[in-house]
Amino acid sequence: MFGFLKKKLGEVISRFSEKATETLVERGSTGPSRKEATWEAKEEKKEELKEEKQPAAKPVPAARKAEEVKAEVKPREKEKEEKKEAKEVIREEPKKGFFGRITSTVTEAVTTTRISEARFEELFLDLEITLLENNVAVEAIDKIKADLKGSLVEKPLQRGKVEEAIRKTLRGSVEGLFTSGYDLKEKIKEIAAGKKPAKIMFVGINGSGKTTTIAKMTKMLQDNKLKVVIAASDTFRAAAIHQLQEHADKLGVKLIKHDYGADPAAVAFDAMKYAEAHGIDAVLIDTAGRLHSNVNLMAEMEKVARVAKPDFKIFIGEAITGNDCVEQARKFNEAIGIDGIILAKADVDEKGGAAISVSYVTNKPILFLGTGQGYNDLMPFSAEAVVESLGLAA
Repeated sequence: MFGFLKKKLGEVISRFSEKATETLVERGSTGPSRKEATWEAKEEKKEELKEEKQPAAKPVPAARKAEEVKAEVKPREKEKEEKKEAKEVIREEPKKGFFGRITSTVTEAVTTTRISEARFEELFLDLEITLLENNVAVEAIDKIKADLKGSLVEKPLQRGKVEEAIRKTLRGSVEGLFTSGYDLKEKIKEIAAGKKPAKIMFVGINGSGKTTTIAKMTKMLQDNKLKVVIAASDTFRAAAIHQLQEHADKLGVKLIKHDYGADPAAVAFDAMKYAEAHGIDAVLIDTAGRLHSNVNLMAEMEKVARVAKPDFKIFIGEAITGNDCVEQARKFNEAIGIDGIILAKADVDEKGGAAISVSYVTNKPILFLGTGQGYNDLMPFSAEAVVESLGLAA
């Protein structure tokens, strides 16, 4: 997973940092540029030479009174002080010696650099295209852009460490795309401890991998000493009932099913009653795959949710479908309010855009990744693993 995106991202980051370093503005935060500093140095030197060339003051006759001497000297001192204050206002620098000011300015210009906002927009375009090509949603790209802009634009950056700054910001930005998840197994155990079955409803479009994922979830719960019953509420596809029956037989669990074309909500209801009567810990409810744009089928799914009142509504999408998966998750969330996401076929997704985007767009956690066809191929999701897979780990 992320193989192609990792490669392209590394190339773009390198180009970004190289171009940024070439065109950075060599200025301090408030200090003058080298040219300005040189001009100021010359002007100050001129002032010093003028003062040295001024003729010495004539001797004051002894007969003069002390008050007259003070009256003559005071205006000159005041004029000199005003000139000094004016110079300090123009430079807007802290009070420090001439050599100290020049040293600070030159050092800052040599060791730090800045990226202007206009230049950043040009540089980010390459990265934006790469993210779009790898199915990253526009909302996620906008967040990444805002994070990079806030960290890089008009900020002092050390020469030679521009790429490091970009990678560090990207790492934090990508980590921020994922909503904090929860341990579904532990949640189910907590509900089951209250002497009632936990109800998990699985939704998604046709062919997204719901049936296989339900079988994997069954195996995972069994491995954690939990009893499971499956409700075959996909009554519109006879093959779905048949597939679930095969999985149920292999795993040794009960499958509650009705005839083809029966009411899906009725199947879910019967499964819950069976679980209550037999001390079952979890009811896994399959539903018919439906396009998120099909209003009638979405309304039917809402009916199943109203009857079953599931504790968890899990959206299952194919990672390899990229932005389509993100849009499906958004629509299912708007229809019934999903509680988590499982991305199937993540093992064959080289781009990874769906994994990076879907949690941020829906504000729901990714719980698991499907990594194969075996019953044990259900891997808990980890944001840290994503960051590492993208080559952005610290």
